[in-house]
This record gives sequence, C-alpha cells and structure tokens, in this order.
Amino acid sequence: MSGEQDLPNDLPRPDGELEALQRAWRRPTGWRRLTAVNNNQIGVWYLATALAFFVGAGVLALVMRTQLALPGSTLVGAGTYNQLFTMHGTVMMFLFAVPAVEAVAVWLLPNMLGARDLPFPRLSAYAFWAYAIGGFAFFCTVLFGASPDGGWFMYPPLTSKEISPGIGADWWLLGIGFIEISAIAGAIELIVGVLFTRAPGMRLKDMPLFAWAMLVTGLMIVFAFPAIIAGTILLELERALDWPFFIPARGGDPLLWQHLFWFFGHPEVYIIFLPAAGMVSMLVPAMARTPLVGHGAAAWALVGVGAVSFLLWIHHMFSAGLGPLALYLTSAASFAVAIPSAVQVFAWIATFWRGRVGTETPTLFLLGFHFIFVLGGLTGVMVAVVPFDWQVHDSYFIVAHLHYVLIGGMVFPLFAGLHYWAPLLKGHRLPERAGRWSCALMFVGFNLAFFPMHIAGLAGMPRRVYTYEAGLGWTAWNALATAGAYVFAAGALLTLVNVVRTVLREDRPQGDPWQAPSLEWLQQEDYGTRSIPQVASRYPLWDRPTLAEEVVAGRHWLPGTVFGGRETLVTSVLQGELRSLFRIAGDGWLHFLAAVGTAGFFLLLTVEQVALATASGLFAIACILGWTWQLDRPPPAATAEVGRGVVVPALARGRASPSWWGAIILVAVDATIYASLAFSHVHVSMKLDVCPPPGASVPAGGAVGAVAALLASSALLAWATRRVGRPGQRLLCAAVVLATASFLAAFGIDLASHLQVGLAPRNHAWSATVAALLAWQGLHVFVLLLMGAYLVARSFAGRLRPDARATLDNCAVFWHYAVVQGIATVLLVRLLPQWMGG
Repeated sequence: MSGEQDLPNDLPRPDGELEALQRAWRRPTGWRRLTAVNNNQIGVWYLATALAFFVGAGVLALVMRTQLALPGSTLVGAGTYNQLFTMHGTVMMFLFAVPAVEAVAVWLLPNMLGARDLPFPRLSAYAFWAYAIGGFAFFCTVLFGASPDGGWFMYPPLTSKEISPGIGADWWLLGIGFIEISAIAGAIELIVGVLFTRAPGMRLKDMPLFAWAMLVTGLMIVFAFPAIIAGTILLELERALDWPFFIPARGGDPLLWQHLFWFFGHPEVYIIFLPAAGMVSMLVPAMARTPLVGHGAAAWALVGVGAVSFLLWIHHMFSAGLGPLALYLTSAASFAVAIPSAVQVFAWIATFWRGRVGTETPTLFLLGFHFIFVLGGLTGVMVAVVPFDWQVHDSYFIVAHLHYVLIGGMVFPLFAGLHYWAPLLKGHRLPERAGRWSCALMFVGFNLAFFPMHIAGLAGMPRRVYTYEAGLGWTAWNALATAGAYVFAAGALLTLVNVVRTVLREDRPQGDPWQAPSLEWLQQEDYGTRSIPQVASRYPLWDRPTLAEEVVAGRHWLPGTVFGGRETLVTSVLQGELRSLFRIAGDGWLHFLAAVGTAGFFLLLTVEQVALATASGLFAIACILGWTWQLDRPPPAATAEVGRGVVVPALARGRASPSWWGAIILVAVDATIYASLAFSHVHVSMKLDVCPPPGASVPAGGAVGAVAALLASSALLAWATRRVGRPGQRLLCAAVVLATASFLAAFGIDLASHLQVGLAPRNHAWSATVAALLAWQGLHVFVLLLMGAYLVARSFAGRLRPDARATLDNCAVFWHYAVVQGIATVLLVRLLPQWMGG
C-alpha cells in the first residue's frame, strides 16, 4: 500500500489508546530488568558490554607494547606474553568488534526502519546474555594464567594436546562456541528484521545504508561463522578423543584448520568493516547536510564486498605451498575487493565535497577514518602482490596493516557514531570540546603507534615475539609505537568517560541536533514511535518536514495496540507493502535462564565437568522449549485494523511468516557447518594415495535401507503437516512418531554398517572425518527426537491448529533438511572412494 490513499488524516485518536500502548511496552524495573527484551534496553547493554571488552583488550595491548618498548624487557615472560597476545586478538575480534556492530544494530535498526522492535526480541536478549556471561568467564582466564596461548588463530600443531596440554586451548575452542552461537542468533534476527519489518513504503533499494550493511553482514555471518564452528568441533574432538584430524602422522593435515579458520577469518574482517561503513554512510549525509552521492552504488558496493570477501581466505595462506593457481586467483580477488570499497570511499568524499561540512566531533572522527582506512587499503593492495607478501608475511608490516584496516575501519566510525547518536540515549550530546580532544589524541596516537610497525616489519621484525635484541634497528620504532599506544588509549578513554557521564545525567527530550534525515531521530519511546510512519523516500525527515509531528500525533500506522500486546507490521521484501500484523514476544525469564544454561554448558565442558555440563545443556534446552511454547498461539481475531480503516491479516503463515524465514536461515547455518565437515572429509581423502586408507573400509551394505528410511521419515512428516485442522488428531501424532522412528532407524542402520567394518576414528584422519559426519547426524537425531516429542505434546494440548501451526511448519523445514543431510552423508562416504578410484 502506498501513494496518496495512505497519507495520514487528522482524525483524533481514541481515548486510552496511548496508555494501552505504553502499558504493553512498559519496561521492567529493579532486578526484573534481567527479563527485558526491548531493543532499546538490550542494544544499550550489548554495546556497553562490548565497549567494556574493548577496554579490557586495550589494557592487554598496553602491557604488550610496554614489554616491547625496549629490547630485552622482562616485564612479562614468553608464556605470559603468548597468553596476552592470544587474548588481545581473541577479545578484540570475537568479544568486541562483531558484538559491537551487532549491538548498534539491535539498538538502532528497528527505529531506523520504523519498526516497533526486531521480530524475535527474546532471541536478541538470549544472544546478549549468552555472550555477556560466557565472554566474562572467558576473559577472566587471563587473571589466573589459564588463557589460551596459541594465537587468536589457534593453528595446529601448536594447539594440539601434545604441545598445549593445558586447558587454555579448550577455553578458546569451547568459549568461541557460545560466542558464535550468540553472533549467529543475532544475525538471524537482523536479517529477518531488515527484510520483513520495515515501515510501509520503505522499498528495499531505498532503505538506510546501515540496514543494507547489516543485511549483508548478517548473511556473511550465516555463511562464514559455521566454518569456524566446524573447525573448533574438529580440534576439540582431536584434543578430547584423540581423533587425528590435524596430525600428519595419522593422515591428518594442519592446513585443514587454516582452510576452515580463514574461510571464516577473512570474511570476518569485512563483517566488522561493513556495518562501520554503513554507519559512515548514515553520518556523512547528515553531517554534510546533503543526500549521499551514489546511494545505489554504495548499496551494491556493500553487496560486492561481502561476496568477494569469501574468495580471500587463501590470502592468509600465501606461503603455505598451495600452488600457483590458488595464488593467482586469490591475488586477483585481493585486488578486486578494493574496487567496491573504493566506490564507497569516493561516495563519501563526493558527499562531503558537495555538502556544507562543519567541524563537529562526528565529522572529525569521520575524516580521521577516511585517512586511516585509505592507508590500510593501500597496504592491503600491497600485500595482494604475491612476491611482496612473501617478504612481509608474518612480519610487523601485517600487524600494522591489520590495525589500520580494523581500528581505522571500525573503531573511528564507531566513535563517530557514539558522538552522533548519543542524544538518543538521554537527550544529551557528548561534550564537544572533550570530543575534539579525544579525536585528536586517538588520531595522532593511532598513527604514532601503528605506522612505525610498517617500517619495523620491513626491517625484519616478526610477529608474535615477546622480546628482541638491541642492534637490530627495531628499538626506535617500538618505542614510538608504545608511546603512540598510550596516547591512543588516553583519547579512547576520554570518549568512554564522557559517554558514562552523559548516561548518568537526567533524561530530557532527545531532540535532533543534526537535523538528520533518517527515522531513528523521530521521538522514540519504549514502543518505538507513537505510530509507524508511511515512508515514500530515502530521506523521510528531510523530504516530509511534518512527518515527526504526524507520527507523534498517531496519524500513521498502528497507533495503538490491536490485541493488547506488543506488535509490529510485516511488509513485503522488495516494495515494503503492508502485509500483516506480527505479534512480538514480551519480557520473561526463560530466555535469560536459557542463556545461563548455554554458557554453563560450554564453560563446564571446558573444565571437564561432563555431568554438570550435560545438566546445564538440558536445562537450556528446556528453557528454550518453554519460551517457544508460549509464542505460537492463535490471534484473538483473524484480522487487525492497523490505522485509517485498513484491515490486514493478524497471522502470517508459511513463507509469509518471519518465523518461517528464521527457520530457513537456521537451516542455512546448519548446512554450512555440514558443508565444512564434508569439505574436511574430502580434503583428507584427497591427500590419500589409496582411499579409504589401509585398515579402513567403506560399508558394503546399509545404504539402501538408510536412504529408504530417511525418505519415509520425510514423507510421513509431510503427510502430518497436511493433517493440521482435520479430524483425527491422533493420526497426526502417529505420523510424527513414525517419522521420528524412521529417522532414528536410518541413523541406526548407517551407524551399524560403519561399526561392522571396524570404524576406528583414532587410527586415521579419514576414519575420524567419517565419525565426525556420523556424530553430526547423530546430533540431528537428538534434535528431531525433541522436535517430535514437542509436536506431539502441542497436539495433545490443543495448540497445533490451522491458526497456530508455525511450530509445525518451522520444524518441517528443519526436518526435511536433516533428511537431505542424512542422504548426503550416506552417499558421500560410500561414493567418494569409488570416484577417486575411478
């Protein structure tokens, strides 16, 4: 719906409408704040936690720089230094950079899109608490000397049980698990929110570029992070069960870890940069007081960077002996990724050139970002040249390049955003004079800290050394770098102190000190805006000066609460046409308890408390099932009046439902983990002279029975989904039970056939990869057993009906995927040796 017919009118709003809206969205107080799910609260907590980890990682960096300031320093020993640089890199990458950009998105994106909240707020809250609890426990290991010491990339064999027998590596491997779960949960929420909960009239091509950036980033997380999850599973299995995935003496390959890690690791650089680029694309037009030059080109550039980044994982393996073709292709991709990045830079520069630019603090941080990021991009082009990269590989030149790209490309835009969006917190701007000093100190300190590292690297200083001898020509450069690090830290601390001081001030109306063009500057309350605006342009507050008044008066969409709860609107993906009402979950304890259980599962496994870890994991599962049990409920009426007499469906089903698309994205995550495990099997197989290796065998039978049982399971569940609402509910339950039994039987047939031929995963990496594939399918047996029991329970409770079938539809998506995955496992293990032999 768009056009003149949807413009607001001046009819007075009904009495009590605003009070009902406020009541539905009232935030909890006191200790009940732990139950909150509203993005305005969770996003701020998320960002504050990420910034706390930024400070912690910064302190570790200062200790490292002090150690390296002079040759022969004895401030810390080699072992402690290894823990420091491992924790610094891990915390910066996993606990600060990615969570910080997701935090900004959780806080601002619903308001920027004109939505009441993200579609699955309990998922956002669960992701935050799992990250905060687990991240805090992980960071505290540095206080007890139990931190990992293998580098933030954790290369085998340095992280094998033989060389690293302590639990430091296990803290990293299992600790990263819940951090990745948190990031993926946030990505699912953000993708669905951007695609389906935009304000009516907001076309996909016209939505804010920060939303574009988070959409691309979310998709990148979905397809990049599963690779590191698969890698951590394999390495932890090697350490715990002696399955030799990375041990060459038993057919493993340490390069397999590098492939899995860097397939995640290089896209992660752009997962960090792209949201920052989206922030810059929001700030530049506002500070220049003019529309962004090349809005469409900048959006396509975000997509281009995201796509090309997946071709760059071998960029970090130039010296690993992969062959000339791989080097040529990766070098070409390394050059190519600079093109869409440059498109954005030129768009920002052209906008500044065309506009009326002042000297406010956000502008100064943006200018500093441009200078630093461009220099980082130039050194990136340099290391794309294969002969040059061979010379500087693993030198301090790479350390300097990495920080110019990441700190210049993410921290400076983030600090610009803190100064720009600060009035949305309590209505106060950050102090301008202090902000200028902060920017100056950070800019000077950063360049003083990291530019000398280029020269030290060219002079031969390698990475990851805890000391060095005098007379090598590195002393002066390290002294300058250390001084610069302290100056940079002082500037960053000044801004963070100002943020805390501003947050502690009394609330006042937020206002709009920048006369900004985007919707987050509408008057926001716990429920977002008073009414959801009808949008007709890229810069709605500039193009419709009366919009703010109209929204506050309740003259646009959904000015109240239709059914007394929390609600938002679902719109179409491309054109933003109004489709349906979507009811949003409210506050509660179950998501918080589920996060505690999830963090406890991974942390207790790390210290080898298997029984307690199992109990904690089951507790988390019970809480998750409890919160989903509450959600899939029929609406009080089939339709809802959302303003100006317009009536829309009160329930979206199947592909029209945001939750169905959430299930699809979850399947994509699962499939990518499986693809990574399958790649590991193929990689190990390709290294063999004979496949399977001596002492291992492929089952001669069982394939037909397993595949037939899997197909029967899928068919039975498909039949059950068509029985909803028909007489004979017991038939539906029986079909679900039979479908579950068929899937279990298929796994049993396949597993038994492998055990009969003597599968021994400790003997050889090939057998270990087969066992890993079977174990992953076994996990899906457990999940489908839970799903089957859950569906039967809902059916007997009368909660499985045509107007409350989202649970069944979503489970069916995962169920059919698990069947396809099972068939793929059966065929891959049996047919790959035949193909290789042929």
